[in-house]
Amino acid sequence: MSDLQATPLTPATPAVAPGAAVSSKTPLLREHHRKLNGTSIRRISRHMRSIRVILQTMLFLAIIYTVTIGKPLLIPLLLAGFIGLGLNPIVSFGARLGVPRWLSACVVMLALGTAVGAGTSMVAPAALNWFHQAPDAMRQLAPKIKPMTQQLEAASRATQNLVGGSPRAGQPAAPTVAIFSSWDVITGAPKVMASVLTVVLLVFFFLIYGDELLRRAVEVSPTFAQKRHTVTIVRSIQSEVSRYLLTTMAINFGLGLITAAMLYGYGVPDPLLWGTVAMLFNFVPYVGAITTTVVLSLVGLLHFNDAGTAMLPALSFAAITAIEGNVITPLIQGRRMRLSPVAILLWLLVWGWLWGIPGALLAVPMLTSAKLVAARLRGWEWFAMMVGR
Repeated sequence: MSDLQATPLTPATPAVAPGAAVSSKTPLLREHHRKLNGTSIRRISRHMRSIRVILQTMLFLAIIYTVTIGKPLLIPLLLAGFIGLGLNPIVSFGARLGVPRWLSACVVMLALGTAVGAGTSMVAPAALNWFHQAPDAMRQLAPKIKPMTQQLEAASRATQNLVGGSPRAGQPAAPTVAIFSSWDVITGAPKVMASVLTVVLLVFFFLIYGDELLRRAVEVSPTFAQKRHTVTIVRSIQSEVSRYLLTTMAINFGLGLITAAMLYGYGVPDPLLWGTVAMLFNFVPYVGAITTTVVLSLVGLLHFNDAGTAMLPALSFAAITAIEGNVITPLIQGRRMRLSPVAILLWLLVWGWLWGIPGALLAVPMLTSAKLVAARLRGWEWFAMMVGR
């Protein structure tokens, strides 16, 4: 016992583990491993982004291909959908009054068919007359525009001389404009009639079963909150798109009437035909107004000998469309419906390239509807901001 008490107490020496030499470097190793893991994660993220971009590009190209080959099906479907949305408020109003939807749809379709048939019967003879007289009209127009073409040729020769070139002799004559024969119209008539019948049937069934489709879409939603959200979005989109289509049709119809009255005042033959042309072309912003102005310039040159008098109808129409596009349409439709001119031109270019004239006519209604839908959908607000004005 005394020996134990005489032994001095010394602090315990810590035991040296076999990996003691490495233990002092473990923080550095952990930091090194963390950097390696961060580099690997960033590399994997870059690879994933590259794969995502490639897949999105392939999906975009597949959609473009599908839209192109599906043109015979998609054009009547979209046209019927827009007409159905525009006429749906009338049918819904009749349903609120207690009238069955099928009866309201029948009355609306009958009234629309009567109006379209009456308008077609009024302008069809004049259109056929212009169609048959087109070659003679082009020959009559050539001497009147010859001074302008001579000035253009002189300017072209001066430009060639400035750049060091010389006009080439013996150039081939410019190809003549091909005019479709009556046989082409006759052979294409069955296809046109089938498309018109398809659109009419689709519009009729959209008007009858539109609310039923909405109820089916609501039933698919799993929760009550999602059902209510779906109903709110669909109802708001439906009302806004319907209002846009109805106001656009009314504005274009008014523009056609004013144009026909103006042409009648100037003594231009077949004013109803050119008013109808102005109404239809006005569905294509900018391009439609420019095209109608050019057409009215040619019509004026055909029927007036004086160049100043011949250009009055076209200049008057340009003034009317300027007032309509910058004052009347923004005042009626409001800022929510306004689109960026760049977005409109790009959209027209894309759909005109894909579908031709039908695509150009449907492009702006599609863009406006897409903007209204995107503004209501979460995550798509950026599209509404990009195409808005």
